[in-house]
Amino acid sequence: MRYPVPDLPPGGWRESLHEVEKSRFIAWLCHAPSPTAFEALLAEARRAHPNASHHCSAYIAGPPGEQHAIGFSDDGEPGGTAGRPMFQVLEGSGLGQVGCVVTRYFGGTKLGTGGLARAYAQAVARGLDDLPLRQVVERTVLRLKVDFAGEAEARAWLEARDVPIEVADYASDGVLLSVGWPSDTEVDLTPLEARLRGRLALIDA
Repeated sequence: MRYPVPDLPPGGWRESLHEVEKSRFIAWLCHAPSPTAFEALLAEARRAHPNASHHCSAYIAGPPGEQHAIGFSDDGEPGGTAGRPMFQVLEGSGLGQVGCVVTRYFGGTKLGTGGLARAYAQAVARGLDDLPLRQVVERTVLRLKVDFAGEAEARAWLEARDVPIEVADYASDGVLLSVGWPSDTEVDLTPLEARLRGRLALIDA
């Protein structure tokens, strides 16, 4: 499976501002490969804005469609007016491993439940507009045994197909390459086997 995620460093985030009826909604977006990474963003938002009215949040700490490592919070806003609309925007974006906090400063005018839901959703959507992205490729580990003469050829073939070599173990009779094969691509080593004239073995884990 391949899917986009925020292209941000660990501990980094992007901020954007959305204003409605003098209330300020500051959206913080981060790369959240785990709930712990998201919690760090929430803690930073609370530290940076201790006097804000609310710090509402939503995250998907996995691929799009993730059902378990997800969460959202209204943080004191009326139920269903903040966290869920935020989560729905994240879910609809097709992104994975993404977390968002919206910090609100109350402007003195009540927005009503519908107005709140729209404001929080719009704050997230605005933050997503210019968010840098990169692709994540889920991979399965394959272990390939080649002789020393075939190692360079195998490495070049794998590199040309964007298959990274994660570990190379050398023994007296050759090299065992542990590679990250894309999980959405059928395993077909026939072309490499032909190049190596059969001097290739797929080793069971």
